[in-house]
Amino acid sequence: MRKISLALNSIRRVQRSSNDQTGLLIRERAVWERFVKRSLDIIASLVVLIIGFPFLIAVAMLIKLTSKGPIFFRQARVGENGEEFILFKFRTMKPGSDDSLHKEFTRSFIQGLMSQSNLDGDRSSIYKLTNDPRITAVGGFLRKTSLDELPQFINILKGEMTIVGPRPPLHYEYDCYDDWHKLRLKVRPGLTGLWQVSGRSSVPFHEMVMLDLHYIENWSMRMDLKIMMQTIPVMLSGTGGL
Repeated sequence: MRKISLALNSIRRVQRSSNDQTGLLIRERAVWERFVKRSLDIIASLVVLIIGFPFLIAVAMLIKLTSKGPIFFRQARVGENGEEFILFKFRTMKPGSDDSLHKEFTRSFIQGLMSQSNLDGDRSSIYKLTNDPRITAVGGFLRKTSLDELPQFINILKGEMTIVGPRPPLHYEYDCYDDWHKLRLKVRPGLTGLWQVSGRSSVPFHEMVMLDLHYIENWSMRMDLKIMMQTIPVMLSGTGGL
């Protein structure tokens, strides 16, 4: 994959450096860059939440009518520079679900210990948890199409997330990170990113980090707009949905 190949140059420089110096290799964004990116976040979020409000209500009603429990799922995530925030999603799981299965899967995924039993049948290049008993019938569809992520535009409006950026990990995911993995959180986490449009669940963890670091070091508004446009067909096709 060309994008992963380009990212390798960034990651090799990171891995050659000492732990104390790695942070210096992540380019700091200029004030004007942050202003432009934040402005786009606010405008796009307001458009989605206002124009798409009837659709969001329809999804909420579907969740409420087909399973017991709240409409929204709130979850602590690790954001920019390790700061915790509460992420919003449409609920896709049964209330009170045990997360031990996902914890074990996540550990294996990050450490590169995926066995054939973890993967999607004979499609050994798919890195996602399948046949998850915690997922509701409607939740499976919402996850496949990424519609469960739409409430995160609230997080974007609050300034906790951005539209394009590295995905925010759970605390037990973050605890499994090596030091160089944590560099992907030197910027605000995103709703979509280079990983999502480059294969998503078919990309191993280390290559996902490489893509994130490549994005951080080579960010431009043009890149953000391109990723946003590429995200739409990925959602509509359900390709690599988590």
